[in-house]
Formats: sequence, C-alpha cells, structure tokens
Amino acid sequence: MVGGFRDIIDDIGGGLLFLGRMLSTLFRAPPRSHVVFDQIWRVTTNSLSTTALAGFFVGAIMTVQFTLQVKEFGALGYLGGLATSGTIREVGPLLIAFMLSGKVGAFTSAELGTMRVTEQIDAICCLGANPFQEIILPRFIAIILSSFFLLAVGLFMSIAGGLLLGIVFSGITAEEYLRHIPTIVTAPSIAGGLFKCLSFALVLASVCTYKGFTAAGGAKGVGRAVVSTAVATMVGLVIADFITTLVSDAVLAIALQG
Repeated sequence: MVGGFRDIIDDIGGGLLFLGRMLSTLFRAPPRSHVVFDQIWRVTTNSLSTTALAGFFVGAIMTVQFTLQVKEFGALGYLGGLATSGTIREVGPLLIAFMLSGKVGAFTSAELGTMRVTEQIDAICCLGANPFQEIILPRFIAIILSSFFLLAVGLFMSIAGGLLLGIVFSGITAEEYLRHIPTIVTAPSIAGGLFKCLSFALVLASVCTYKGFTAAGGAKGVGRAVVSTAVATMVGLVIADFITTLVSDAVLAIALQG
C-alpha cells in the first residue's frame, strides 16, 4: 500500500515537471503552426463522429430519466429545460470526456509510447531537435483545442438527442420541449459547461502526452502506458469535475449576490 501511494506521488510529481518543461518550451520555442493544425485536423476528424454519437445518446438518456420523474408531477412542459440543464452543467461534459479519453487519450499515449520504445524520440534528440517542440507540444495543443471543440459539439448533439426522445418517448412537441430551455439553461450554466469542457481537455492532454512520453519496456511498456493513461485520465476527470463544480457554483453564488 505504501509503495502504491509512493508511486502515485512520484507520478504526480513527474507529471508536474513534464508540464513545466512543456510550458517552458512553449514560450521559448513554440511549435510550427502547420504541424499543430495537422494534429488538430487529425484528432477532430477521427473523433467527431464518436463524440457526436455519444453526445446524442447522453441527451437521449437524460430525457428518458427526467421524463420518469417530472411525469408524476405533470410537469412535462419543463422536461426540455431540466434535461438540457443537467446535461450541459454536469453529466454531458463528463460522459463525453470519458469517451474521448478512450478515443484520443489511448491513441496518443500508444503513438508516443511506440515512438519512445522504438527510439524515434532519441533519434530526434540526436539530430539536435527538441522532441517537446516537434512532437509533444503539437499534440498537446491539438488535443486541448480539438477536445474542447468536440465536447462543445457533443453538448449540442445532446440537445438534439433529448429533443428527439422528448417527441418519441415523452410524447411532447418540439415547441414544448424547447420552450423552457432559455429560462432554465442560463448563460452561467452554459459558461460552467464550457469551463468543464476546457478543464477536461487539459486533463486529457496532460495525462496522455506524459504517459506516452515516459513509456518504457518495449511493447509491454506501451500497453502499460495505455492502461495507465486510461486509469489516470478517468480519475483525473472525476477530480476535475468535482473542482470545477465547486468553482462554478461559487462564482454563480457570488454573481447572484452581486
């Protein structure tokens, strides 16, 4: 147990040092823009369909669950607002981020881990280039920007999924479903959801690049890095969700008092 706790502390410390080195490289020698755009395009195109589908069904599930609750009180007219608010503020960003962690995080970790164990990163260093500038930062920036965009798309798709299930399952019209969304889903709610999206993107990018870059031990090492990325990302996302919820609620309370 002590050894496991020590490994976790070492992992956190190593990750922070890795992040500090990456930020230092970003300010001293930023990556070439076309390389970053290539990575953004690749991440976005590979994950867009998965994220949209996940978002659609997240919204559909939320509508089904809320229908069972509000129907007892004869409040189906508020179904759209309640389901959309719950999806945007809490459930949607987290579940969609879990999907992205398996799609984007695992792939990036495996890619960087393979480059590490096959000594491609060492070859870059031998050529006098900075591996952080050439391969790490482009992927880190691309994952943050793409994941933020993909999470936002997933949230919009969740509204479409909720609307469809509201019509098919709950038996209300599209007008009834959409009527109370503007009154319940306020600007602070949307800002809080987007804040969570950005936070989750930072966690995903940091964990997968660090785990892939520090992989060792051949093919088994790459497999361990991918598994470790999945576990660490899940835990990190849950912790980030807790922290961002506290921050969002505190900011909202201050805004309401003001």
